[in-house]
Amino acid sequence: MKVCFWGDIAGALTGNTSGGSELQVALLARGLVKAGHEVVCIDVEITEDFITSEGIKVFRIKGWNSGIRVIRLFTHRLPQLYLLLKKQKADIYYCRMRDFRNILAFWAARKTKSKFILAMASDLDALGFRMSLKYSYLPYIGNIGGLWWIFNGLLNEIVHPWLLRKADLVLTQHEGQKNILQEKNIKSMVFLNIFDMTGLPVVSDPSHKDFIYVGELNKIKGFSDFFEIVKKAPFHSFKVVGQPQDRTGHLYYEKLKSYKNVYLLGRLSHSDTLWQIANSKALISTSPMEGFPNIFIEAWACGIPVFSLYVDPGSVIENEELGVVGHGNIDRLLSEMDNYRNTDEFTERAKTYVEHNHVLNTNRIKEINCLLS
Repeated sequence: MKVCFWGDIAGALTGNTSGGSELQVALLARGLVKAGHEVVCIDVEITEDFITSEGIKVFRIKGWNSGIRVIRLFTHRLPQLYLLLKKQKADIYYCRMRDFRNILAFWAARKTKSKFILAMASDLDALGFRMSLKYSYLPYIGNIGGLWWIFNGLLNEIVHPWLLRKADLVLTQHEGQKNILQEKNIKSMVFLNIFDMTGLPVVSDPSHKDFIYVGELNKIKGFSDFFEIVKKAPFHSFKVVGQPQDRTGHLYYEKLKSYKNVYLLGRLSHSDTLWQIANSKALISTSPMEGFPNIFIEAWACGIPVFSLYVDPGSVIENEELGVVGHGNIDRLLSEMDNYRNTDEFTERAKTYVEHNHVLNTNRIKEINCLLS
């Protein structure tokens, strides 16, 4: 069976991932090849076609940067993307995330009488426009590029709900997303994020001293809430991996420089980030809206808990006892931070959870084959 993906995928396939969704697409592509399927990816950024060591074919879009800026979206980019998608004549067209251009993959699937799969990348993908406006678009007002985000977002919010109802299969990241869609009479299946254990660092005597914060340092990810946690916890030490990305990020990043109990590590490679996680006490997340964060899985795979101020994907943190959920209450999270002690029992439970639910093993490959049948 032939499966076609599109997007900014080449980086994730070659070890330079641009985001969590791109990583998941890359891992799924590898899993499909391992299961015996043919996989092609159309990438909007590359300038040369190539084939990965696993046999995944990656195609560029000729003339992507041709034409007059602004109008070339309609004169060159959208037409060329659609033609290349249709040319693949894939059995499955798979799209992830809200993007109005996904409609081109849907049209290609219908033109070639193929199946169209739409996968959730965030809880916002299952929620309505009001929540998207609050958590995705309004925070960008006043920042560079804000108007484009609103324009692009409006197109996304028109196309995405329509595709949810027209897709042959909708995949959610956890039961919570599935329940949201079910209330809208949209059928879906849960397909948990994939994780590759091979890149994990081997740490024989981990230092469980610092709490670690990893990711985008901006307003959307709740970086201001992380600053409040630091301010209220002078007796704890913190590591921050990432760089500020907006005014909120820069403001609190500069303020954190004066705190002696905070180590600002900047942007690190994926392997170095995993090493820092494995040598931490717990991962802190202050994002008010997520899907099923890859960083949560990485923390559990390294044997440390997740202290999440807001997000608990499918209630897995509380149900599986994989950390603490603050339910928006910083003081509650701080209380748990004061009392927490790392144990070998937790490390074993967290790693076992990841191995049973997220690793691409024989059972997950069977699950993939069932989805495509």
